Amino acid sequence: MLKRALRRRQRAEALAANLPPLLVEAERVAATVAQGVHGRRRVGQGETFWQFRHYEPGDQPQLIDWRQSAKSDQVFVRELEWEAAQSVWLWCDTSASMDWTSGNDHGSKRRRAELLTLALVVLLVRGGERVALLGAGLPPASGRGTVTRMALQLEHLEASESSLPPNQTLPRFAQVVMLSDFLAPLGDIDRSVRRLAESGVRGHLIQILDPAEESLPYEGRVLFQGLEGEDPWLLSRTESVRGDYQTRLQRQFDGLDTIARSIGWTYTRHRSDTSAQAVLLTLYAALTANREF
Repeated sequence: MLKRALRRRQRAEALAANLPPLLVEAERVAATVAQGVHGRRRVGQGETFWQFRHYEPGDQPQLIDWRQSAKSDQVFVRELEWEAAQSVWLWCDTSASMDWTSGNDHGSKRRRAELLTLALVVLLVRGGERVALLGAGLPPASGRGTVTRMALQLEHLEASESSLPPNQTLPRFAQVVMLSDFLAPLGDIDRSVRRLAESGVRGHLIQILDPAEESLPYEGRVLFQGLEGEDPWLLSRTESVRGDYQTRLQRQFDGLDTIARSIGWTYTRHRSDTSAQAVLLTLYAALTANREF
């Protein structure tokens, strides 16, 4: 398992090496300026308490909360809200539909989503940012061991019965990147992401599709098997429904774009047989466009 995780990390690093460092450029502003930008209450140089997290290599010793650390054999850092906000949370869809691929010349949608997720982690950590996997139960982290640790997390992600992200509270002004085929009903997707947007979280939707899902290239009699509990569907002339299928798929694309625009998020469509670098560059532009100074 460790060897596979390390190989995956090497692939992600090789992909990331050809791109400019992805710097989210977290808002490191003075207390008075941050108050004016975000309208948050402050007491002197302090800030609202967010959570305790484990001490990470690179943290300054003066950040350690000795009282909390004395309660166990772990060392804890007191994390304030503004620190928690400087984080990027990533969610990789692990539902059954993501494991599908139409050919041997490219991997599954899930494999591409995991590669993009880890490549983004490499770039963010290289820029000194703190990252976490949504729903993994671990706080954002940075430092040399973060990429390997998150590679192992991705390796051990269990298949999910839901194709929607988990219901998790994130700190205000954090960013979230979601990678999925986003073929769930638009109403369900809208409710899921709008809850995060209304709490002040900025987001980016990356829709990953297999090329056959876009073109429906099949001819003649084809039996389609549902991957997530759907009934099988036998078509005698598959080409006869291609036009209606593509019209319905376009409505899904348009709906996702409308959802993202309505909450100030971005939406990007990506095919699993195309360059991974291209979508990373697109995501880089989306992340940097949301900088606040």
